[in-house]
Order: sequence, then structure tokens, then C-alpha cells
Amino acid sequence: MAKKVVPEAERRRRRPTRTGTVLSEGIIVDTALRMLREHGSGGLTARRLGAALGADPSTLYRYFAGMDDLTRAIGDELMGRALAGWRPTGDWRTDLRSLGLAVHASYLAHPQAAVLTASRVTGRPREIAVDETILGILRGAGLSDPAAVHAYHAFIDQSLAFAALDAGSLALTDEARAVDEEMWQSTYALLPAETHPHIAATAHLLARRMPHSAYPAVLEMLLDHVATRIGGGGGGEETPHG
Repeated sequence: MAKKVVPEAERRRRRPTRTGTVLSEGIIVDTALRMLREHGSGGLTARRLGAALGADPSTLYRYFAGMDDLTRAIGDELMGRALAGWRPTGDWRTDLRSLGLAVHASYLAHPQAAVLTASRVTGRPREIAVDETILGILRGAGLSDPAAVHAYHAFIDQSLAFAALDAGSLALTDEARAVDEEMWQSTYALLPAETHPHIAATAHLLARRMPHSAYPAVLEMLLDHVATRIGGGGGGEETPHG
């Protein structure tokens, strides 16, 4: 059973840790991000995190209900960093594009953390602020509420799905990633046209494009769809099956 989180006013330690640091949620999350970057998700444990902070592992439970709660806090931090660097222009398409790219970039800056958290719903303030912002842009652009929710669902899931996919590649060793990318030249480009005519015809294009993220292109496709809905009066009903 997860331990009860100590109320915010009671969380601060009365004295610094062995390293001279007075702990806070932010310090713990930043340290966890560093550990994920250096050791991957398997290296993030309460014991190791406590050691890195110069504190007893049990101290973490004054701030988080458990490691899963810390995981949600890490995801919330990545969302917060995306929103902190984003500035609205008042043009819905420009704003959605820049926010989507900001979310994607924030997660890719911490690939191991992205793989760990992209599928999670944190319910924390900064994630909620991002969701409120996206829905505000869509409703402000003239979409009906059902159409806005439909577009929001596609937008945020697309952003996080590509963040997880691209982060998974970045989290590989340099050698493994190089082998994967070289496969387009060493295998696909050598397939004969007699058996694989379509791959053979496009192999040079595949080799040039596939090592790069498709997210910017797919984001534009989604924005085109939203523009169509807005141009059609916003749409009063959700599309069947999402």
C-alpha cells in the first residue's frame, strides 16, 4: 500500500541532507531526471535516488506516495517545461503547431524519462495547464465542444505517441541506433525490383527520410484536418469511433 503523502506545509526537512541540500519536490524530480538520463529507468530506485540526494530513501515518501507518484511528477515536469517555453500568438494554427513541437521537444530532451512517462496521465497542475491551453485554443478557433475534444484527443495523443517513439530511438546506444538507420541502405536499398517493386522505386527516398521524425509532417496533417472542421463551421458532432 502506498504511504500517505505528508502535507505540503510539513514536507520541508528541518535540516539539510548530507550534501547540504534542503529537499523539495523540484530537487527530487530534477535528480530523478538526471538518474534516468545516466542509468535508464532500471536505475531509478528509491535507494539510488536517496543516495544521490544524500538522504535516507524513506525521506522520498514525505514528498511522494511512492515511485509511481514520482513518475507522474516527472511527466508533469516535462509538460511544464514545454509550456514554460511557449508563447501564444493569437493564431490558432501557429499556436497549436508551436505547442505540439514544444511538448515533443521537451520529452525528447529526456528520452529515458519520455519512454517512462509519455503514456501516463499525471493529473498534476502543469499537465492540466497544457490541456486547458490546448482546449482553449481549439474552442477559441470556433470549434464546437465535441469537435474541440475530438481534436484535443488526437493532438495530445499524437504529440505524446511520437515523443515516446522518437525518445525510444534516442534512448538506444549510438551503435544500435546507427545499425537501425543503416538498415535502409544495407537492406531495403538492395531489395530487387522483381520482388519488391515499390520499395525498390523509393529506396533512395526512404533512406533519406526514415531516420528523421515524422512528427512535424503528421502534425501538419492534423492541423489541416482541424482547419477543415473550422472552415466547415466547427462541426456539431464527434466523428464516430473518435
